[in-house]
Amino acid sequence: MTDFITSLIHHPYKPPSGFAAPQPGVFKASTVFFPNVAAMREFDWKDKTAYTYGLHGTPTTYILEERLCTLEGGAQCLLVPSGLAAIATVSLALLKTGDEVLIPDNAYGPSKALAAGELIDWGITHRYFDPMSPADLATKITPKTKLVWLEAAGSVTLEFPDLCEQVRICKRAGVLCALDNTWGAGLAFKPFDLLPGAQPALAVDISVHALTKYPSGGGDVLMGSVITVDERLHMVLKLCHMRMGIGVGANDAETVLRSLPSMPLRYRAHDETTRVLAQWSAQRSEFAQVLHPALPNSPGHVHWQKLCDGGVGSAAGLFSVIFKPEFTQTQVDAFCNALKLFKIGYSWGGPISLVVPYELSTMRQHWPNYIRQGILVRFSIGLESAQDLQADLLQALSALA
Repeated sequence: MTDFITSLIHHPYKPPSGFAAPQPGVFKASTVFFPNVAAMREFDWKDKTAYTYGLHGTPTTYILEERLCTLEGGAQCLLVPSGLAAIATVSLALLKTGDEVLIPDNAYGPSKALAAGELIDWGITHRYFDPMSPADLATKITPKTKLVWLEAAGSVTLEFPDLCEQVRICKRAGVLCALDNTWGAGLAFKPFDLLPGAQPALAVDISVHALTKYPSGGGDVLMGSVITVDERLHMVLKLCHMRMGIGVGANDAETVLRSLPSMPLRYRAHDETTRVLAQWSAQRSEFAQVLHPALPNSPGHVHWQKLCDGGVGSAAGLFSVIFKPEFTQTQVDAFCNALKLFKIGYSWGGPISLVVPYELSTMRQHWPNYIRQGILVRFSIGLESAQDLQADLLQALSALA
């Protein structure tokens, strides 16, 4: 090479191998070099034994996928740009015109919007079932039903279903079931081993996870995952994933990798503080009901206790309150606005506590008989001290007047 510019581009230096450090390296690529034409023709990205194109995986994404499989007890993982993208990938890969999908009435709102929007337009119908009634799920499964979505706990009302029985119903009917496992996060329970020691293992078919929440932990990454144990099912999902051109950025993957080691510690801290605040809230006269799976009076508490064993570190960092009916929306909004440490914003799992008021009547087919009448407010508890957060709630309650 006679020109230094060419030398800069085709520089011969290669660093020595054997470098080891706490964090994996970050590999960014669209183009991936092949050693020869034969390798280009033979390399197969589908089994992770080789690299062919950045969209199909790099060492950074392969490492994250494998660690997430370990977290949830799965065998194969796909990375997508958000939790909603994970839900959409599953639905688009498994459903076609004429099929039906069943969704719990307490499901993540955008999942319901996807079913009522794009899926309907493509000739895919949907129905909602009562998450607290396994019998309702069983009666709604028909020959058209090709997929059942499950969620534990409900994303806003936090009731905890009999997840084991829901999975058994799907298995008996021969219908695939997919769980939104963002709340459990692979820590409260294992989606592919719901009853440890049971033979055969009681497992969901697919677990989707909004890595945006606890795995990221910083409120600064959007990412999701789709995890399975069945190789055939994984390949159906993976080929759809490839054809849609879905990928994630290497720096986002790096951020999640860096956060994973502290995830159990953070999850436990969120849980511990949330229990303190939920129990305190249950004594307040302003609230008609407090919704948190670890509270004995919360809907589905028995199911949560059976599946998650009840110990600290098994109930996540969310709780909701139902204000007594005498409080108006204006008053409740004033309460939310008066909070200082709690910020108004969606999502959860980060270091800063959040609050959102919801209009439950617009989110459900029917007002559940196990939810008291009133305006619902959901709290996501961050990593602040319980004492400071409790003081913030107390001063904001004065705004109700």
